[in-house]
Amino acid sequence: MWEIILAAGWPIWPLIFASVVTLAIIAERFWALREDIVAPSNLLPEVQKGLSQGSITKEACDKLAQHSLLGEIFASALSNIDAPREVMKEAIEESGRSVAHKLDRYLTALGTIATVSPLLGLLGTVIGMVELFGAFTSTGHDIAQFARGISIALYNTAGGIVVAVPAMIFYRYFRGKVDGLIIEMEQQAIKLVEIIHGVRK
Repeated sequence: MWEIILAAGWPIWPLIFASVVTLAIIAERFWALREDIVAPSNLLPEVQKGLSQGSITKEACDKLAQHSLLGEIFASALSNIDAPREVMKEAIEESGRSVAHKLDRYLTALGTIATVSPLLGLLGTVIGMVELFGAFTSTGHDIAQFARGISIALYNTAGGIVVAVPAMIFYRYFRGKVDGLIIEMEQQAIKLVEIIHGVRK
């Protein structure tokens, strides 16, 4: 592996850095976007039980907001439990925007890496071609420099693709997962509003 890095030259280092960042983001998002952490399915029944028992206090709302991202949305609704339905919905929407921003964390960076990595590979390719043509002089050509130019060009082209493809795949995967979680939380929040206002039991 070290021999490949040496053969690829200095242009490969930005791609190595991008690959490390990509792996870190993928691991973090897999951990952070677990459904049982973001939107636990048992949370709404628990809140509904608390409402029926009249145990929803400010302390309970604060604890709920720390429970999960869905709990944060529920807490914003319960904090406005005595307000009109429209006010409660506005509070939920504001909280929802904040939650959506948290779900999108690092995804922009992952998408950027997927887009930029082929360009970094192309930069390495151009540098390799410059090295390659530099091997030809009026007195002949340097075989070692010619081979080095080819190595830089090919390894960086491959490196850019190797980094970009997984980054794009996981970006699309996490983007779809976030969209699904947001829809699920919206539905849960609507159910809670209907329960509070007596539309649903």
